Amino acid sequence: MSTPTAPRSRYSMGSTKNLVYSLLAVLGMVAVLVLMVPRVETVGGPPVDVAAEATQVREESGWDIVAPQGLPEGWVPTSVRYVRTTGDFMTWHVGYRTPRDTYVAVEQTMDPTREWVAAQTNRAPEDGTTEIAGRTWTRFVRDTKVQNSLLDMPATGSGELTTLVTGDADFDDMAIFVEALRPAG
Repeated sequence: MSTPTAPRSRYSMGSTKNLVYSLLAVLGMVAVLVLMVPRVETVGGPPVDVAAEATQVREESGWDIVAPQGLPEGWVPTSVRYVRTTGDFMTWHVGYRTPRDTYVAVEQTMDPTREWVAAQTNRAPEDGTTEIAGRTWTRFVRDTKVQNSLLDMPATGSGELTTLVTGDADFDDMAIFVEALRPAG
């Protein structure tokens, strides 16, 4: 004798109405999740302590390094390091994001070669000179990669650091940055 089979539920056979209700329920849950998950506008790194790093580098190197002090509101330090760079030169670096969301950094080393300058300026051609903060700076402009640079390079063996200010900021913001450079540490 055969066992009788239970009749199939009309719900399990599906209908357009049930399909629409299921789809609306799933979309409602997705919408709730999307609204609950926070979204980040910008991603930033950990806070940068320029003063502490400058003190350590100054003690380690004996150099009269500089860092910006008293910049207007909106300038944010993004990077600071003392590392070996092109040509095996130890280089002091401090980078900032400007209020216009561009980038500017100071790089300093002792008696660099033209190779170091070329690497730090991204092989940009010289574009004249400018006077800022009582010093004559050589301008470098690289149009294809949007990089501007200002170089103050004393005579080799003078005991003074070469200072390069570089980034994608315009020369007006770079001038503000240069005018804020003071002995660090």
